[in-house]
Amino acid sequence: MNDTQNKTGWITWKVIIVSPDLTFVLGGAASGKSAFAEHLVVSSGKKRVYLATSQVFDDEMRGKVQRHVSQRGEGWKTIEAPFDLGPTLADLPPNSVCLIDCATMWLTNHLLAENDLEQTQSALLQSLRLCSSQVVIVSNEVGHGIVPDNALSRRFREAQGRLNIALAAEADLVVQVTAGLPLVLKGRLD
Repeated sequence: MNDTQNKTGWITWKVIIVSPDLTFVLGGAASGKSAFAEHLVVSSGKKRVYLATSQVFDDEMRGKVQRHVSQRGEGWKTIEAPFDLGPTLADLPPNSVCLIDCATMWLTNHLLAENDLEQTQSALLQSLRLCSSQVVIVSNEVGHGIVPDNALSRRFREAQGRLNIALAAEADLVVQVTAGLPLVLKGRLD
């Protein structure tokens, strides 16, 4: 086990790396979940792969992507895969760790493309099971708010909830991040 520390502003995380095969990090928008997930990946000491699921359609998203790239720093191999994560996950070597950021953007891409969400979710879960690398996957928790006022938003909220439940069930370690603070829901972080 490696004992590492990372300071992000006033927050210090002390993590004993137990090398779970699949770690699921979820939280609200701008909760610190990506920074926490990145810390877990860097702390592993393994080759780092960033699997980017977002599609950039406007300046706001371009700025967000640039902030994430800057936050990560150097030492990452970035692969853009807004739809099919399976081939990349299948090609990862066992001595690497992959950060998928994020499941919410991946799901949104499939929803807007009108793909079969049940089928794509099943394919993702199967790819994660077969992956020889460690994987850390980030997702948004969207179930704490009010019921959306339109059908597409309600469909998304339900699909995201089902995806999060499925990912949490598969994961060895599940961490919810709120206000930059990690709360372990399943597994162990010391």
